[in-house]
Amino acid sequence: MTTVGIIVVAAGSGARLGAEQPKAFVEVRDVPILERALAGVFGSVEPAQVVVVAPMSHLAVARAICARVAGAASGSVSVVAGGVTRQDSVANGLAALDPSVEVVLVHDAARALTPSALFDRVVRAVVASGRGIIPSLPVSDTIKRVADVTVLETVDRSALVHVQTPQGFPRQELAAAYAAATQEFTDDAALFAAAGHMVEIVEGEARAFKITTPWDLARAENVLGVTTSTRTGVGIDVHAYDAAEPLWLGGLYWPDEVGLAGHSDGDALCHAICDALLSATGLGDIGGRFGTDDPRFAGAHGDVFIGETVALVAGAGWTVGNVSVQLVAKHPRLGARRSELESHLTRLVGAPVSVSATTSDGLGFTGRAEGVAVIATALVHRTA
Repeated sequence: MTTVGIIVVAAGSGARLGAEQPKAFVEVRDVPILERALAGVFGSVEPAQVVVVAPMSHLAVARAICARVAGAASGSVSVVAGGVTRQDSVANGLAALDPSVEVVLVHDAARALTPSALFDRVVRAVVASGRGIIPSLPVSDTIKRVADVTVLETVDRSALVHVQTPQGFPRQELAAAYAAATQEFTDDAALFAAAGHMVEIVEGEARAFKITTPWDLARAENVLGVTTSTRTGVGIDVHAYDAAEPLWLGGLYWPDEVGLAGHSDGDALCHAICDALLSATGLGDIGGRFGTDDPRFAGAHGDVFIGETVALVAGAGWTVGNVSVQLVAKHPRLGARRSELESHLTRLVGAPVSVSATTSDGLGFTGRAEGVAVIATALVHRTA
């Protein structure tokens, strides 16, 4: 498994923001910018060592924020002092990474609303390509080249993009590029490319904008202010019967029942709940989070997936209101174990879970007893 390190750069003075303290410690709707940025970091599915680079004057405050956000994972976070320039600060963060780290992401804390899914997207692209990876968005405005106040030409915007962070790199190449750098670059990708390495783009996120000016700060507050405090999500999972497998459904073992085929234990009920929760919180889907190419989840039971998903949901600032699940299948019959099933799932999710069942009146693959289908709906509430 690839070991990931994430350097969160929070050492800037924020002079353009006009604040009395460093930018990363300015609050956006009562929560420091650094804290909001770290919530996105810790919501990512990839376990990572996190290094926060903060001003010397705010190291203690940064450590307190890290402990608050990371919780039980606080042992994987360290705080180091920044340098004179951003490039110096990133170099300090690189020096603090464990030798085992293979992929490095560099992220500006000022992009405080960056969704967790973007971190995962960048990591996957670095691992797949072995190149530098930067998130980008297309340029929508018409671009002009000017000299003083005179317009010289219109620039073809189809070849232009806005770039964001986190930017990801193979650790060895990035460290060598930093060691060899003799000038200042505007971002890590430029430094990496100047050392002769290839850089590719992946799709960015509109919420990953940078808070630099008072207008940006107001924009972030408006985005958070209009975000719906309650959201719903739907998850659907389908698995074929497999007589050679035991049946695990809803995190429970069902003796004397035909099992379900799957990379894990085939627990369609738990998988649908995970998809509903991830859908509601905008964290992707179970395939993207726990793919079949990940050996950690081969043969894993449904309670493992639910536990991981609930942690992601909480890390992204959401709490589960309730989950409703419906099984469409010929068998098993839930009646005698419905109460046990609902109690078990409620404990796993940490919120009420109701389960119902129906058949499809002989229609389709469920009617022919070839497999099961499960539909789950989740309600979540914003907690931060």
